[in-house]
This record gives sequence, structure tokens and C-alpha cells, in this order.
Amino acid sequence: MKKQDITFGIHAVEAVLKYSPERVIELWVLQGRDDKRFMPILESAAEYGISVQHATRKVLDDKSDGGQHQGVIARVKAVKQLNDKDLAVLLDKIEVEKTETPFLLILDGVTDPHNLGACLRNADAAGVHGVIVPRDNSVGLTPTVSKVACGAAEVVPLFQVTNLARTMKSLQDKGIWIVGAAGEAEQDLYKADLKGSLAIAMGSEDKGLRRLTRESCDSLVSIPMTGSVSSLNVSVATGVCLFEAVRQRLS
Repeated sequence: MKKQDITFGIHAVEAVLKYSPERVIELWVLQGRDDKRFMPILESAAEYGISVQHATRKVLDDKSDGGQHQGVIARVKAVKQLNDKDLAVLLDKIEVEKTETPFLLILDGVTDPHNLGACLRNADAAGVHGVIVPRDNSVGLTPTVSKVACGAAEVVPLFQVTNLARTMKSLQDKGIWIVGAAGEAEQDLYKADLKGSLAIAMGSEDKGLRRLTRESCDSLVSIPMTGSVSSLNVSVATGVCLFEAVRQRLS
């Protein structure tokens, strides 16, 4: 893993300054940008003694590899990659504190950073405790993921596990019910019980859940589709499933 990385975009940079200011090495800000949208970032940088460099748009475009940086880029210390052991620590903490019911999201092979970023944003909004992805054949935390997540990447832990099926079994051993979303499933999402300790499993953009992942789920549900479109983007489908669970858990 690289020891240094970048984060770009106003919301993403604000989030890392708010939640992990110790990771920020320096900031690059577009020349001439001193409007009110930038003031919280500049004030936080001054508070933590972070160096601010002013740069041209071309320099920022190059540093972000053409990403939508919105005029601000942070050079940061790379975040620690979380794994199976870190997931176990999180679940043990929830079990000890007994103040919340575990609520997890499993993403099986999402490779588009824009989709992962949007899923992290959905997960944060829904109050998910953590997102689980396989280490291989899946995108991890990249600058684009952080940008699209609009700060959620700083607060929702992403666990990259070596064997997804084994991790799912360990969740079930802890009493967590795993519901997988599959277009061919006969059970309607809105008729499923999503109130208890829960992990929702979503498949990849093109192939959905892999066979072993599907077989590792306790139940499968489908989102009712009444129009001509046969499927939804994975981040949209994730939002639908998560917030149906939220609706049930709040009722």
C-alpha cells in the first residue's frame, strides 16, 4: 500500500479534515479561490498548521488525474486497510455495548469506483456499521471513491476480506441474517423481514451475486420492477434495499 495518497473534492477534503486531520500533509487550492465554500477548509488547515499551496487548474487536473477536484486537493497519509480481524473487533464492540443492532452491507465484486463511492454514501446515510468487500476483483478506497462518497469514506469502515464466503459464515455464526439481492429471487424486498441483525449483500455491476455468495445468503430478495427497465444500477439498488431496512427498523 502507498504510504501517501490524495483526496480531492470539497466534501471529501472537509471530511478528512474533520475526522482525520492528522492524516493531512498539505493542501493544494486553486489560485483565486477564496470564496465562502473554501473558508471552512482554509480555516481548518490554519487550525491544524497544514500547509496550503495555491496552484493553477492544470496543476490540480494533473494531480487528480483529471478527476473532479472542485479546486482543492489534499495530500494525505494512506488510510489503514481494514480486514477480517478489524471486522471482528467492530462486531465484538457492538455486541459488548448492546446499544445497536448490527447492520452491514456486503458488496460482491463492485469494480467501478463511482459505484462504490455512491454505495458508501448510501451506507452512511442509512446508518450502516460497515461495508464488506472481497480483497480481489473489487475496487478499494481510491481518490475517486472518496470524492463520490462525499465524506462517507471517512466515517464508514470498508473491510476488504480474503474469503467472502468464509466471512459471511462468520457473520451468521454471530447471529447476523444475510439477505442477498437477486433479480431472479421470488421473495419481494418489501415483504422480507429486515429488522434484526442484518447484512444486505449486493452483486457486481454486470453479473450480480456470484454463485458461492448467493448460496451463502440466508435468503434472497428482488426489487419489484414495473417498468421496461429490467435492472437498476448497483448503487441505486443498494440505496433501495438499505432504506427499506431503515424503514422497517424505525417502524
